[in-house]
Amino acid sequence: MKFKKQIFGFMDMLRFKQLVPNRQKALSNGSDTPLPTSYRTNELAKRLHPGYMQVELIEINTLNDRIKEFVFERKDAPAFPFFQAGQYVSLQAHIDNGLVSRPYSIVSSPKDALSNRLVLAIELAGYFSDYMHKEAKVHDTFMMTEPSGEFHYDSLRDQKQIIGIAGGSGITPFLSMAKSMLEGSEDFSMTLFYGATDEQHLAYKDQLDEFGKHGLKVVYVLSNEEKEGYAHGFITRELIEQYADIANSTFFMCGPVKMYEFVTAQLSTYNLPRKAIHKDATCCQDLPITEPKTYTLTVHMRDQVYTIPALENETILVAMERAGLNAPNKCRAGGCGFCHSKWIDGEYVVAEGRDGRRSADIKFGFIHPCVSYPKGNMEIDVPIAY
Repeated sequence: MKFKKQIFGFMDMLRFKQLVPNRQKALSNGSDTPLPTSYRTNELAKRLHPGYMQVELIEINTLNDRIKEFVFERKDAPAFPFFQAGQYVSLQAHIDNGLVSRPYSIVSSPKDALSNRLVLAIELAGYFSDYMHKEAKVHDTFMMTEPSGEFHYDSLRDQKQIIGIAGGSGITPFLSMAKSMLEGSEDFSMTLFYGATDEQHLAYKDQLDEFGKHGLKVVYVLSNEEKEGYAHGFITRELIEQYADIANSTFFMCGPVKMYEFVTAQLSTYNLPRKAIHKDATCCQDLPITEPKTYTLTVHMRDQVYTIPALENETILVAMERAGLNAPNKCRAGGCGFCHSKWIDGEYVVAEGRDGRRSADIKFGFIHPCVSYPKGNMEIDVPIAY
């Protein structure tokens, strides 16, 4: 095959021959002023996404016999990063010989974060929360992840009218959302249904009542107590219909799984699109195994190799935490992918309904340790959190 020579092709060849001399000339004529060591874009990115933060506990308040409020101040920077109301942070602490962390929804507003104040409300409901309730003291220091999560209002996805369904300590993200709405940071209106066993266990009721005077519509629902001014029983479709337009609203639910199942079933007759109902993720729990077997887990972290025990009823992440390994994690629900690790060898099982991996991750052998349980001796490669 013969190609016809083109004048433009000849000119390209001449330019190519002069490429190196032209570059040398440009470099020799360039300024010898050193490049900046910091750029405004990079500094902004670092402020918005610091990764991990050093924080100090500056205040503890008791809300009721099950929930305490913990106020934090950032020590490695003058303010917390701005976030979207409804998101969470993961708090990390050394407990016994382990390095343990748990995600908690943020109570304070994004505006509060800019004043170097971030508030969490923690219910007494497990290993980490037991430590926070009984051992944590003012001036204790912790590591905390940057705010994360998809449980927040999105103007491109959600209706302007939000219906919040909260159960027990699940009220926490709605406090942040309500504050953000009233401060003008978010452009939506919200009707909040807050369920608890009795009036005593309605956390932040005084604050919610105050918000109610300025635009937040709150409906309290007590399951075990009948009292004037409160709905009794459960959050049913009929109750929601009395206060809000279900068909033209977006639902946000935070609370126990049983509440999710009940309310979702109540709304089933409306055939709402999937994007109309958001459920805050819950941590992956231990498997109900009476006598769990113990396997050997080999963990590669950079140039170190650790051999640790792993129970078959606990996630691989829990096994690493008990051994004091600084493994990355945020949501502990299989969704965020922050604990993304390389599988090398051994059998495992993923918790039902928790496999948030991409198809490529599954194909090339990556796992999420926060929702994966060992089914035999295993070997994995895990990044270090920090």
